[in-house]
Amino acid sequence: MSTVPASPLAPAPDAAEPDAAEPDAPATDMNGTPVTLQGMYEAHFRHVWHTLRRLGVQSRDLEDAAHEVFIIAHRRWDTFDATRSSRAWLAGIAWRVAAGERRRARNRMVKLGFDYEPGAHDQLDAQALTEAAEARALVHQALARLPDPQRDVFVLHELDGLSMPEVAEAVDAPLNTLYSRLRLARKKFKSEVLRLRGPKEVTP
Repeated sequence: MSTVPASPLAPAPDAAEPDAAEPDAPATDMNGTPVTLQGMYEAHFRHVWHTLRRLGVQSRDLEDAAHEVFIIAHRRWDTFDATRSSRAWLAGIAWRVAAGERRRARNRMVKLGFDYEPGAHDQLDAQALTEAAEARALVHQALARLPDPQRDVFVLHELDGLSMPEVAEAVDAPLNTLYSRLRLARKKFKSEVLRLRGPKEVTP
C-alpha cells in the first residue's frame, strides 16, 4: 500500500540553487498559504504526492518525484505570482514532472523488451493497492486507462479542484482543447468504472 511519506523538506543543499531569493510578496497567497517554499511544502506536499500518483507516477518513484517538484519550485521561484494560487502553480510543475516520469517508465519497459500499452503498468500498480478502499482502487484503475492528455485534465480539474483556466495555464494548452479533453475523459472514466465494478457510484 502506498503511503504519503512524512519526511521533512528534504532537497539536498547542493540540489537547489542556494542564492535563489524569495520574491517580495504578500505573506500569504490567495488561498492563505504562506508565500515561502517551506510554507508551500507543509501545506501542499500531500496534495502534490497524490496528484503525481493520479497522473500515473509509479509508487516506487512517488517520493522522489514529489521532492523534485519542490526543487523545481525553488529554482523557478521568481516565476511565482503570489497573487495567485500556489497550489495551482505546484500542480503545473507536478504535471511536467509526471510527464517525465511516465516517459522514463515507458523507456524502461521498452529496454526490458516489454511492449508498452498506455496505462497498463499503472493499472497493475493501482491493483496492487489491496489494502486501499475498493472504490479508491477502482478510481485509480479507471484513471490508468485514460489517455495521458485526458487523464491530466481530469485529474487537475475534477480531482484536484483547479479551475479550467488554471488547468490551461498549468499544462499550457488552449482552453477549448481542454474542455474537449475533459468531456471525453468524463465519458471514458465513467465507462471504465462501470466496466470494472458495474453501475455503482464511485467517489474519488
